[in-house]
Formats: sequence, structure tokens, C-alpha cells
Amino acid sequence: MLRRQSFDTSVPTVLVRLDRNPFHHGTLGAARSLGRAGIPVHAVIESRTSPVARSRYLRSARASPGETSATELAALLHRYADEIEDERGPAPDGSSTPLLVLALDDVSALGLARHRAELSPRFLLPEQTEEQLLRVADKAALAETCAALGLPHPRTELPAGSDEAAAMAWSLGLPVVAKWSRPWLLPVGGGLRSTSIVRSLAEVRELYARSPEAGSRLLLQELLPAGRDLDWFFHGYVDADGGCTTGATGRKERSWPDGAGLTAVGRWTANPAVERTARELFDALGFRGVCDLDFRMNRSTGAYHLLDFNPRPGAQFRLFADADGLDVVRALHLDLTGRPVPPHSPAYGRRFVVENYAALSLLTSPRRRPADGAGAGSEGVSRRTEYAWCAADDPAPAFAMGLAWLGHLLRRAVASARRFLRSRRARPPLPPAAPPARSSSNQLTPR
Repeated sequence: MLRRQSFDTSVPTVLVRLDRNPFHHGTLGAARSLGRAGIPVHAVIESRTSPVARSRYLRSARASPGETSATELAALLHRYADEIEDERGPAPDGSSTPLLVLALDDVSALGLARHRAELSPRFLLPEQTEEQLLRVADKAALAETCAALGLPHPRTELPAGSDEAAAMAWSLGLPVVAKWSRPWLLPVGGGLRSTSIVRSLAEVRELYARSPEAGSRLLLQELLPAGRDLDWFFHGYVDADGGCTTGATGRKERSWPDGAGLTAVGRWTANPAVERTARELFDALGFRGVCDLDFRMNRSTGAYHLLDFNPRPGAQFRLFADADGLDVVRALHLDLTGRPVPPHSPAYGRRFVVENYAALSLLTSPRRRPADGAGAGSEGVSRRTEYAWCAADDPAPAFAMGLAWLGHLLRRAVASARRFLRSRRARPPLPPAAPPARSSSNQLTPR
């Protein structure tokens, strides 16, 4: 572990996530990472009964506002800060200690950036503006950014009508990837996914028709073929001076959904090409803060295409915790509290497993095997595996997640059964079969 005195433990952290996802393991990872360093951790999450709220490293939790507006978020943070200050009392010199705020989803990061001026100096935040973040968080803007900078990016089309969507999908070549430009605007429980693979023109038309419901534009992208060793990601923290001493590349070994989803199993693996692209992009954009970038290699050209740029910690950021416990979340706390950030020590070969999603991935593609090797020489190779939910020093969240996950799967199964039964009832009855024709000799007519 890093020396406790390296951190300013008088500065608490408030984790903020407006996405109502009780299975967001990145929130638990942030609570554990900072809490193990002796930093008081509080959280604004979907519910006080969330599995994350069971962590011993979380001092308190508040339910996120029903409305995800930036104004309501800022007001909630001020109320929460008042409560935290009342609980811990004034500093010995009578001064007020600021709180560090860490966004764990895109909508929270954008809301905090929008109100950064009024939140400072009571809250410590990276130097970000909403316009800067939209340039990468908005999927359409990211495609434009990559085109302007000459970065490899899947061919992307933005249709303006149903017929045009079908024509563009045909031009890209089915199947295609369909994305909503601003997925944080998707309605809860509406059945729309931020990213999906569509395999027919009818599906494309049907999805485009739901644009008003989605709240943002539909993008159609060329589907780069999935395969072993092709999916990569980079997590990093860029400090106020533009330096990125804490950053690393990983390989996605399993995902859910398979081939186009979140990381279920990842491995810390050196990839100089991906790391170089990421760092050059930070310089070009003037980006500051924590980020998570997704890449897929185009096997036919060898180029790594940037698929997504998330301006906040990725859910699997704990993969890149080095031997001293340094990760991007700890680097942010050190930097924003004026402490030096030590160099990041590679631990190639280290694995991160998200138990619930890894199980689904194994069920759907049991024969898939990851590539061997750590992507580097034998020096510094780690065989350690960290689990997203299970931890010997913090077991309660894993049990709570398991119960919630079983309930989630049961509800999904019941809903699927009901849809199946409704579709059966909606089918018109089959017409009665005609009697077989008979010959004059009372024999069946040969076919």
C-alpha cells in the first residue's frame, strides 16, 4: 500500500453517479481504493440499499436526485457537504476543508463540469469544461474529433431519416453498430441500449423511429470484426499540467455482451501503439482528469480504431492498481490535494474479473480462450487477479450483489416468458387441414 501520510486524509471524497445501475462495480472499486488509503468516502448513488452501500469503506450514501439536471446535482452536493461538515465538525483552525468530487458516469461528469465555477473552491474538481467533455463523450462529436485529428475511427454515418438510415446501413455493410449520440439521455426502462448490433434493414428502421424517445441522434458505424486479441483499452489520469504519469493499456479478454460490451475479464498488457495514440490525443485536446478509452484493432490494416472516450474512470480501472496500490482514482486525489503523484509501476499480466458478467460470457461462449502472455518480457509480470465484487476485507457487497443479481435474472426470465406467451396468443389460429384427395380406387393420391 502507499504510505498513508502520502494522502491528505482530511479531504473526503464524494463519489457521484446518476446512472441508476446497482451493478456498477466501478463505484465499489473507487470506494475501496480511497477507503483503504484512509480517505473518508461518501457517495451519491441510485439507492441507499444498493450493494455498493454495503461496503465498509463507504461512510455514507445519498440517493441521487430523480431529475438528472446539473442544477439539481449541484444543489444536492451543497446539501450533502453541509451534512458531512456537521458530522465531522470544524477544523482545529476553524477553517472549512474542501471535498473532492469524483464523477463515475458521463452525465455526472458533464453536470459537474457545467457548474465547476460555482462549485469551486468548496469542491475539488479537475479543470474541465462541459464543451471539452462533449467533444469526446458525445459519440457524433467523437467521430468528428477523430476525423479532424486523423485518428483511425470506424466509418460513421448520421442519418436524417428512416430511408436514409437504411441506405447508410446498406452502404456500411450489415451488420452494423448502432449508437445513440448521447446515451446518458436514454430513458430508464425504455429498453434502448446505448450500443447495439443491428443485422437487418428492418431493425435499422425500427431503431431510427425511436430517435425522439432516445433524446439524441442515432449513429451507424461500420462493425469492425471481433476476434482474439483485438479489443484494448487505456485508462489514465492527466494532471493539471497535462502530464499523464498514471496510465496503462489492457486487453479485453471477455466482454458482455460478447464482442460489443463491457469488460468482463481484462488483463494488464503492454501495447505501445495504443498508449502512444491515447497520450497524443490528450495533448491535442488539452484534456485533464481521469479517462477510459476503448480501441479495436482492424485486422486487415493493423490500425487501432478509437471506439469510445469516456471522460471519467472506467468500471474496470482497478485492473491498473500497481504494487503500491496506485490507480487513476488515487492519482486524482493526490494531485487535486496538492500531493505528488509517484510513478506508476507496471504489473503486466494482472487480471480483473467482473464475476456476474464473466459468468454470462462463459455461458454464451465457453470455448473462447484468451491469448497467452502478458505482452511484455518476464520482468514485472504479475499473475494476481482482482475481483470486482469479492474481497476478503469487504465481503458484504458481493453477497448483496449476488442476491440482487439473482432477482434481476429472475425478473428478466419472467418478462421473457410473458412476451413469449403474449406472442403465442396473438398468433392467428391455423386453418383446418384439407382432407387428403383420394383416387376412385379409394387409395391416397400419390405425391
